[in-house]
Amino acid sequence: MQVIETLAQGLKRELKVVIPADEMQARMNERLVEVKDRVRINGFRPGKVPVAHLKKVYGKSIMADLVNEIVREKPTEILTSRGEKSATQPEIAMTEDEAEADKILNAQADFEFTVAYEIIPPIELKDASGIKVTREVVDVSEDEVNEQIQRIAESARTYESKKGKAANGDRVTVDYLGKVNGEAFDGGKDEDAELVLGSNRFIPGFEEQLVGVKAGDEKTITVTFPADYPAANLAGKEATFDITVKDVAAAAPIEINDELATKLGLESVDKLKEIVRGQIESQFGSITRQKVKRQLLDQLDELYQFDTPERLVDAEFENIWRQINTDLQQAGKTFADEDTTEEEARAEYRKLAERRVRLGLVLSEIGEKAGVQVSDDEMQRSLFEQLRQFPGQEKEILEYFRNTPGAAASLRAPLFEEKVVDHLLTEVSVTDKKVSKEELTADDEADEKPAKKTASKKKAAAKAEAGEGEEAAAPKKKAPAKKKAADESAE
Repeated sequence: MQVIETLAQGLKRELKVVIPADEMQARMNERLVEVKDRVRINGFRPGKVPVAHLKKVYGKSIMADLVNEIVREKPTEILTSRGEKSATQPEIAMTEDEAEADKILNAQADFEFTVAYEIIPPIELKDASGIKVTREVVDVSEDEVNEQIQRIAESARTYESKKGKAANGDRVTVDYLGKVNGEAFDGGKDEDAELVLGSNRFIPGFEEQLVGVKAGDEKTITVTFPADYPAANLAGKEATFDITVKDVAAAAPIEINDELATKLGLESVDKLKEIVRGQIESQFGSITRQKVKRQLLDQLDELYQFDTPERLVDAEFENIWRQINTDLQQAGKTFADEDTTEEEARAEYRKLAERRVRLGLVLSEIGEKAGVQVSDDEMQRSLFEQLRQFPGQEKEILEYFRNTPGAAASLRAPLFEEKVVDHLLTEVSVTDKKVSKEELTADDEADEKPAKKTASKKKAAAKAEAGEGEEAAAPKKKAPAKKKAADESAE
């Protein structure tokens, strides 16, 4: 077998592999001898079929199997012998000429094919001890815990029907039908919708016009959707809602005690406080972790500069670009609305894709050298988390991970990356800094790479840079149809 390098440009490689016809013939003969004792052909005793006859009957099919085995196995062997790693699955090209292919299958011509691929560039790991990150830490105060418990109590509070007019703080149960220009719109209808007046859950002006209604009232109100409302077909539009009031209920007093904890399935209010404190600490810890990781990745990005495999960048860019266009479509916006052009956005996100690929290669190399491993138990927990997020679809998800090539890798990759980050944090300089909750949760515009800080760009940038899904904040006020199409478009 001959291997001839025909292209070595940057990270791109192309090899021509030639296996002489006589070698192919010899391999085929070996296979024919192997099957000789197994085949049954009329007119011949078992094991007595002449090889020449076997070749006539089975030669082409055996040769086809050999060709498939060679193109499946040889590229990996060749790259290993060259000390190279392919960034993606190598592309194999063989002759498309039927006459030439027939000669190969008859061992009358050399078998030639090409292997095209991009190599993963060699990465020389650098000393990480000079990296410095600041870990912002928030002390969870008693007031913070009590405020959260107050919100929990409010969500769990009971209401009792009352006679008379509805006031702020009362819960009204209504049917409603929304119309724009006299025509009902998708998502503008609901029945037995419950709304606590003054909660600001619905668009401005809606709840205020229900103050003073009584059970049995029918009323038509007029509101205007905000100009920046996410559903483009409703943004800035005036709408009417025909409302039928079915019930007005007053809120029972809130009492934070062991009885409340029991309603929530806990043994005491002290246990409730303990759990709430843990949840808040976990939430703050997630934000701290993301900020530390961002600092770490930014400094790694400065340390490591090298050419990235184009195909990997293409794939990463397509993922980001697909998300950007989905976000714009759901918001009913264009690139012009985002103060940019499609060409500028493409260039910007191409850079983000390159950064993401480069950092991914660096983290992979660091993890490999450090012996970072993802255990089977960790994979199982990650799979369980996927199942938990989609109740009722467990069977389909399990089938997907069993039968889809690369699906397991999609579970492993984020686990591996986080473990590499953990490893790096033992090597870099980490300084704890006490901050307030407001300081921790404030948007840090300076940390965002895109030049223009639009909502959709923040979203993609966070995913591309940190490898985590940092969702853009949902609107605070929703359309009246809580679970209908108009509301879903605002989520």
